[in-house]
Amino acid sequence: MPDYRERMWPSPWIYVSSLLLIPASILVLAPVSLPAGIVTGLVLYLGGVGALSLTAPVVEVADGRLRAGRAEIATALTGEAVAAEGDAARTELGTGLDARAFLVIRGWIRPVVRIPIADPADPTPYWLVSSRRPNELAAAINGSRRPDAETTD
Repeated sequence: MPDYRERMWPSPWIYVSSLLLIPASILVLAPVSLPAGIVTGLVLYLGGVGALSLTAPVVEVADGRLRAGRAEIATALTGEAVAAEGDAARTELGTGLDARAFLVIRGWIRPVVRIPIADPADPTPYWLVSSRRPNELAAAINGSRRPDAETTD
C-alpha cells in the first residue's frame, strides 16, 4: 500500500473549456457540411479529453521510492522535501527555478513540492512536483526516507 498516491487529473474547467472545440469545428465546417462539423467537433473534444486524461502523471511514495510520472528515485537519495503554496510556489516555478531541476508540473495545479537530490552522482539538484496536497506529499517523502537514514548509521 503506498504511503501517498495522487494522479494529476486536469481540473474540471479544462474539460469544460475544451467543449469550445465543438462550436469551433461546426463554425469551420458548416459551409461544407453541418453534420461533418458536429462529428469532427465531438471527435476532437473526445480525443482531447482522452489525451489529457491518459497522460495525467501519477505521483507516488511507496516502499522507500518516489515515483513522479515516469521517473523514480529511492527516497534515501533525497533531502528534506518542502511544500510550497501561493507566492512561494510562484517563486519556485519562476525566479527561483534552476534550469537543471527535474519537473513534473501541471499548470492547473498551483502548489508544488521541492525535493532535493542528495546523490552526488546525479546532476539534477532537485525535483519540483505539482501536488494538490503538497504537505501530505512532503510528509510522505520525509517519513519514507527516515527509516533508511536510521538503519545506515
